[in-house]
Amino acid sequence: MKRFEELTEREVLALAISLEEEDERVYADFAEGLRQDYPGTAAMFEDMREEESGHRRRLLELFQKKFGEHIPLIRRQDVRGFVERPALWLVRPLRIEAVRKEASTMEVETRRFYEKAAQRTQDVSMRQLLDDLVNEERSHETRAQELDKQMPDSVKADEEIAQRRLFVLQIVQPGLAGLMDGSVSTLAPVFAAAFATQKSWDAFLVGLAASAGAGISMGFAEALSDDGSLTGRGHPWVRGLICGAMTAVGGIGHTLPFLIRDFRAALWAAGAVVLVELGVITWIRHRYMDSPWVTAALQVGLGGVLVFITGVLIGNS
Repeated sequence: MKRFEELTEREVLALAISLEEEDERVYADFAEGLRQDYPGTAAMFEDMREEESGHRRRLLELFQKKFGEHIPLIRRQDVRGFVERPALWLVRPLRIEAVRKEASTMEVETRRFYEKAAQRTQDVSMRQLLDDLVNEERSHETRAQELDKQMPDSVKADEEIAQRRLFVLQIVQPGLAGLMDGSVSTLAPVFAAAFATQKSWDAFLVGLAASAGAGISMGFAEALSDDGSLTGRGHPWVRGLICGAMTAVGGIGHTLPFLIRDFRAALWAAGAVVLVELGVITWIRHRYMDSPWVTAALQVGLGGVLVFITGVLIGNS
């Protein structure tokens, strides 16, 4: 790698062309990745891509005029001082906040490069172009930082709806499925073991095993259900991790009270935790799945009661 101070004017101009070409392609990928869910932001990145293309053409014209047709291959990774960029444009679905932050970082870095390059050059025409690009990149920087503020209210509302939809698909749905399964399905083995043995520790061990097993099973089932490429549900292993973790949490919640040595106190505490769990599930269904309060409460409560009764009957048989 070369130090920036070691670059000749020819190499500086070649590097500037390379930077603009890379930024243009990154913005094109951002626009393509956001077009389906965030068309307003995608259109803004497309505009920024066209402006970067214009910068590259101006730099090319100046290079050809001063140094001829051959442009030496020098890239950002060949020069010390540039920050390594995470390849966000390869990730699907793109996270809009991460993209906006990365765009702002890109513009800051490019502007600083042009400022340093303009200070070093002795050529008037080259200095003039670099100074112009400094000002244009500064406006890009502000634009990238305020992407959401520049969008019309109607576009912003549409993107907020799309962002909420993706959050529900990728986070809430697998998490809710896991929480419901863990909270409800483990009721039967935990309370069956409790009533059968009348011992808190035995109920705790059964609940722990049931919760861990259900978490692993649900995690793999969710991860292997689909790869998210067509449904937009996100990375399968992320969904699997969320679903598995929430399944385990749902089961552990009413298992932990059985660490209380007094069996009757542990039983009442576990029952109270179950009511809290069912209330949380009801709230999530109402908040994110648009289920009416009464409908959500009846659906969750009925399932929980039936499984609980099953556990009690088996434990007392």
